[in-house]
Parts: sequence; C-alpha cells; structure tokens
Amino acid sequence: MAGNDLGSLLGGLLGGGNSGSGGGGAGNILGSLLGALGGGGKDGSNPLGGLMEMLQKSGLGDQAQSWIGTGDNQAVSGEQVAKALPDEALAQAAAQAGVTQQEAADTLAQALPQAVDKLTPEGQLPQAASLEDLIKQQGL
Repeated sequence: MAGNDLGSLLGGLLGGGNSGSGGGGAGNILGSLLGALGGGGKDGSNPLGGLMEMLQKSGLGDQAQSWIGTGDNQAVSGEQVAKALPDEALAQAAAQAGVTQQEAADTLAQALPQAVDKLTPEGQLPQAASLEDLIKQQGL
C-alpha cells in the first residue's frame, strides 16, 4: 500500500546515519501520521505545510521554523508533539506502527526535526503534489 511505500521512503530519509537504528520505524510512524493528517497534498501545496501550521498553532512555531531554516534544529518533546497533533491522527499513526501513542509521539519528536530539515534544504517549504514527490524532488 502507499503508506508502506511512504514509510520506506521516510525510513530511508531518517536512517541515513551511521547507527541507522529506528529509521524505518520512525519513517513508518511519520508516514502514517502525514497520511492521517491528509498528507496527500490534494490542493498541490506542500504536504508538510499542514503539519507545520499545527505545530505553530500549538506553540511550537519557533522549533518548527528552526527545522525549516538553515541553523540548528531545536528539540521538541514527545509530550509537546502529542499536544500539538489531533488525537485521532496520532492514534492512527501509532496503531499502524504497532506502538502506543506515547511511543509514537516520542519517536516523532526525535524524527521530525531531522526529516523536516532534510526536506527543506533551501530554508523554506518547497511546493510538491505529494510527500513522495517532495522526497524525490530533494533527491533523497
């Protein structure tokens, strides 16, 4: 299914380091979350845009902007991520990954800064029709 493909793409994106530990799991959770949030980009806008808007509205705007910008990425906690996301989206992502909601939130807190940073090398959210297109555009 497309969600598994998206999880594989994101897992590759996140697992590029030496350790590679958890890259696939984090990718699957992030892919499931973006799918639950409607990450299809139906209107042709960047599928990360809605997620970034949610984070900003929940008080995590400075952190989210640091991931997009070219400086250091600010950290967030699993608790902050859980509060920022709709409960049903986090529950769906956790269920699809076979983890608890808290484990999903903790994983997302670790994965989001790196994933967003890699998907925004120009310091801004690029336009793409889907997350798969966005990943391919960035050559990741």
